[in-house]
Formats: sequence, structure tokens, C-alpha cells
Amino acid sequence: MKIPEGLYYSVEHEWVRVEGERVFIGITDYAQHNLGDIVFVDLPQLDEFVEADGQIGIIESVKAVSIMFSPVSGTISEINEALEGSPELLNEDPYGQHIAIVIMKNKADLDKLLNEAQYDELCKQEEQGGE
Repeated sequence: MKIPEGLYYSVEHEWVRVEGERVFIGITDYAQHNLGDIVFVDLPQLDEFVEADGQIGIIESVKAVSIMFSPVSGTISEINEALEGSPELLNEDPYGQHIAIVIMKNKADLDKLLNEAQYDELCKQEEQGGE
């Protein structure tokens, strides 16, 4: 399982990459692995305001339907339209394929996210059934 350095991670298994006020949001390798083959992604609406921990989409796989959350509050400025026709891109390259870009409203939202070591520990606990 890959957990790149320099990203933030949520307990819901989203990753966050910050570039100025723009925040790229996607799902982690752990998430895509546990979901299995992704067959559909319901993307958020452009220019929609989302609260931190608010729903921004749905990911359907052969195993399950999973809600996608925004780890930060802000306005959806861009969506990854390639996922509409090729949702499997999230399985192939979870860190290279973002779901959406949010213009972050409150930088303090990042303070409650995990670094790679903390996220690795969370994943290990979940795999051992110690959620």
C-alpha cells in the first residue's frame, strides 16, 4: 500500500494535496484497494460550497457504494471529468487522479488531518479490526 509523503489524509481515506489556496482531493490507495474495481463516480457540482467532512460525491465499486467527503471547507472549483467515463482510473492511479479541487476557506481544516505516519497507523489498526 502506498502512502506518499507531503500529503494530508483523512480518517475517511481521502488524500489532500495543498497548492496555495487550491486543495486537490482524492481517495487513497487503501480506499481503492478495499473498494475493489470502481465502476462509477458521482462527482460534486462546480461552484458548490462544501463544509469540512461534508459529502462531495459517491464512489461505486463491484463490492460497495462509498460516500466521498471533503476534508476541508470551501468551493468546488474543478472536477476530474475524466472519471465520468473512466472511473477505473482511481484504481490504476489513486494519487494521480483527484476527484475535485476545492478553494479552501479555512486553512485550520488541515490541522485535523493526518500525516503519512499517522495515516499508516490508522490503516494498520483498521486491517487488524481495531477501528
